[in-house]
Amino acid sequence: MDTEQIDQTLAACEQALATEREVDLRTLGYWRAISAVKRHPEWVEAYANRIADIDRRAFERSVRMRFPLGIGIALLGIGTIVGLALAMIGATGPRRKNGLLFAMGTGLLIVTTHDLAHYLIGTALGIRFSHAFLGGKGVIEPGLKIDYGTYLRTPPHRRAWMHASGAIATKLVAILAFVIARCAGLPSRVSALLAGGAGVSILIDVFFSTRYSDWKRFRREMRVAEALERSKR
Repeated sequence: MDTEQIDQTLAACEQALATEREVDLRTLGYWRAISAVKRHPEWVEAYANRIADIDRRAFERSVRMRFPLGIGIALLGIGTIVGLALAMIGATGPRRKNGLLFAMGTGLLIVTTHDLAHYLIGTALGIRFSHAFLGGKGVIEPGLKIDYGTYLRTPPHRRAWMHASGAIATKLVAILAFVIARCAGLPSRVSALLAGGAGVSILIDVFFSTRYSDWKRFRREMRVAEALERSKR
C-alpha cells in the first residue's frame, strides 16, 4: 500500500463513519493501511492523528458500555486493593474458613491486574489510553481503549511489550497465589483450585491469546520491529 492508497482508504473509512449504517473497517482496508504505516515510520506523523480519529469514532459507535479512563483505573485499583485484602486474610486466618477468601481474592487480582499492567507499562512506554469499557468475546470483561495516535508513535517493540504485560501479570498472580497457598498450609482443595486456574490461564494463552488477543498482538508488533531492523541493515 502506498500513500495514495492509504489516503483513499482512510477517506473511505471517514465517509462510512459519517453515515448511520454499520461500518466494517476491515473490509474497507483500514487495518491494512495501519499495517503499511507501521512499516514506514516516516509516514507515522502524517497519519497518526487521522487513524486515531477513525479508531475513536468506530469505538464509540460499537462499544456502549464505556467510561472515562479515570473511573476505570480507579475501579481497577480498588478491585486490586480488595483482592489483596481478601488474599491476605485468607492466607493468615483459619485454614478451612479462609481458604475460599484467598481463592476469591486471587480471582479478583487476576481480573484487575491484567488491565492495570497494560496501563502502567503502556504509560511508561509512551502509550496513552482514552476510555475504560466492558466488552469481550463471549464474556463481559473490563478493557482499556488505546489512543491509537500515541500507539503508532511508540516504537513497535515497546507496543509489543505493552500487549504482553497483561498476560504476564495474570500468570504471575496465578503462580504466586499457588505458591503462597502451599506455603501457608491452606487446604489442598484450595491449592488444587489455584493450580487448575493457573493451568487454564496458560491454556487460554496458548490456544486463544496467540490467535485473538494479547500474544497475537505481541507477535504482530515484534514482526514489525524485526522487519524495520532488517530494513536498516
